[in-house]
Amino acid sequence: MKKLTVSRQVATKIKQGQSLLEKEDFESLPALDQPVQLLAGDGHSLGVGYLSEQNKGIGWFVSSEPLSFDLAFFQELFTRAKSYRSSYYSDASTTAFRLFNQEGDGFGGFTVDLYGEFVVFSWYNPYVFQIKETILAAFQAVFPEVRGAYEKIRFKGVEYESAFVYGEEAPKEFFILENGVSYQVFLNDGLMTGIFLDQHEVRASLVDGLAAGKSLLNMFSYTAAFSVAAAMGGAVQTTSVDLAKRSRELSEAHFVANGLALDDHRFVVMDVFDYYKYAKRHELSYDVIVIDPPSFARNKKRTFSVAKDYHRLVSEALEILNPGGILILSTNAANVNKEKFKKQIEKGFQGRKHRYLATYGLPADFRWNKKEESSNYLKVFTIKVDV
Repeated sequence: MKKLTVSRQVATKIKQGQSLLEKEDFESLPALDQPVQLLAGDGHSLGVGYLSEQNKGIGWFVSSEPLSFDLAFFQELFTRAKSYRSSYYSDASTTAFRLFNQEGDGFGGFTVDLYGEFVVFSWYNPYVFQIKETILAAFQAVFPEVRGAYEKIRFKGVEYESAFVYGEEAPKEFFILENGVSYQVFLNDGLMTGIFLDQHEVRASLVDGLAAGKSLLNMFSYTAAFSVAAAMGGAVQTTSVDLAKRSRELSEAHFVANGLALDDHRFVVMDVFDYYKYAKRHELSYDVIVIDPPSFARNKKRTFSVAKDYHRLVSEALEILNPGGILILSTNAANVNKEKFKKQIEKGFQGRKHRYLATYGLPADFRWNKKEESSNYLKVFTIKVDV
């Protein structure tokens, strides 16, 4: 195993429990996509990790103990991960959740999500992809009940995005349960699956009646999962807005699966900022507005960045929110911490009175490194706007 000496600053970071390795942590890097033993300046071993470039950082520190990334190692990781999620397995109302979440479960660089009897592996860098057969073998030993597996490639350099990996193939489209609500998913169609599992606690608040008797506007709606949850929780009317043409078809499928008539539920294919203008022009207003944009987006008219532009979404929403209404404001931007996100929100309110009713981060199945705040990327605030 390649030995690599790091600075005192990096050694301190590792000893404090942080696991993400970055380019600036090293004066010079050896060849990537290999395991490394990290040494302090005095030659003392800090432990083992690996180097491989991904969307954040250049590698991961894994353990202060000497070990190999072999079958036994991954079997132990998966055994612990499975035990940790025993409460999810015993909940008949939910059949989809995260089984393994990168550094939160002891090894950064890949995730595993359960969708009913099937799983999806997401590979985030070339090294984990390189050792995937070992990872898959260990997983099958610990999760023999899983009928089939798929993979998503979330780094550059591989010609495909999605593929069937082992076992039985899942139906092209099928339904999972979350909080007793049915959602249609698809496991082998690009990088998406039809639902973002990390939002299940926020959707639970809607199923539990946060929007009961109210109208709801769902911006950047994707497959309208928030809208379906709200409707199942008693919302009398929902409007789901997304620029992707396919969003309408996928959204309607969720409603039909739950026996919800479409009469009081609208699906609009439109740019969000254009819809704000449309709503004001037609004097439309809503009791609850959900805003969950991508971290960065670009279309023919404009670019959008959570770090710089989220406040515009808030200020525009306030203009079409009914008196005493509720905003559910969300971002998964890892580069925007909770304080920065809150500043964007407050900038949008421009001094208007409001109260924070609830705050959400990643749910328990999305384990994250408590020593590394950036690994808890999800930030959601439920806010009541005072009359």
